[in-house]
Amino acid sequence: MAEMNMAKAINLALLEAMTKDPKVIVMGEDVGPDEGVFRITEGLYAKFGGDRVIDTPLAESGIIGTAIGMAIYGMKPVCEIQFSGFDYYNYHQLESHAARFRNRTRGRLTVPMVMRAPYGGGIRALEHHSESREAIYAHTPGLKVVIPSGPRNARALLHSAIQDPDPVIYYEPKACYRLFREDVPEAMETLPIGKAQVVKQGSDITLISYGASMRATLEAAESLEEEDGVKPEIIDLLSICPLDTDTIIESVRKTGRAVVIHEGPRTCGLAAEVIARINEKVLEYLEAPVLRVTGYDVPIPYFSKEQAYLPDADKVLNAARKTLSF
Repeated sequence: MAEMNMAKAINLALLEAMTKDPKVIVMGEDVGPDEGVFRITEGLYAKFGGDRVIDTPLAESGIIGTAIGMAIYGMKPVCEIQFSGFDYYNYHQLESHAARFRNRTRGRLTVPMVMRAPYGGGIRALEHHSESREAIYAHTPGLKVVIPSGPRNARALLHSAIQDPDPVIYYEPKACYRLFREDVPEAMETLPIGKAQVVKQGSDITLISYGASMRATLEAAESLEEEDGVKPEIIDLLSICPLDTDTIIESVRKTGRAVVIHEGPRTCGLAAEVIARINEKVLEYLEAPVLRVTGYDVPIPYFSKEQAYLPDADKVLNAARKTLSF
């Protein structure tokens, strides 16, 4: 195994996929000689050249629209949008075309493409650089949405996304790009899209999260164990569409309590959907209301106020203790 950060793990997945399959191409703004704004495409242009690592104009709609045509005709484009706050400009292409082609052609044509984009806060960025709007894509029929939380699952999920016959939104928590390192096996791995991971077994409360918010969740869980003697179970969703309802329900049926954590805005966020499914399936097993720790229903603030907006371990811990004491 090699120890690497998330940025390097994503880069490795792209290198492996492009080496294995000549149909895989990378395209986006400054992904070529400049190697991307976060250096995720480092070394790819030098190895594969401009025919497979394609610098595009600053036109997100054009990037995705072109990729849709390429995918329909047999290529496997992996598109980089520099920040998720810029992908609203290409939403029309995704919603009106990529997400609908399987249904529109009754399965005759699919769109095997990936849209990669760094999302979320935590790096003191400017406006339109820190959004967490994954719920928009999860709400769009025909799109799959995956969000890694660490280097190993980032590499495995990207391989799965590239191999998938349908369009996949691959959101990268940029706060985690170089936050920590993890052992990543030499052999290529995949993870099934639509399957969550039980990161830690427990019996007293279920903590459900994904992406960068997993760090706060894990930290809060450690405090619960050390300070409260509580055994939390932790679920990393990994895929928010399709959502792994079975893993969530099995855990909450066992613990009777749950907190859902994400940094996106609260209203119509993923936590609301998770809670709805818990209420539909295991309401009679609940010992307390399911609580949410989320971002607020305002644009994410700049610089000095950013950390006040984001979920942290203290917010998760307070919610967990409130649920446990109900």
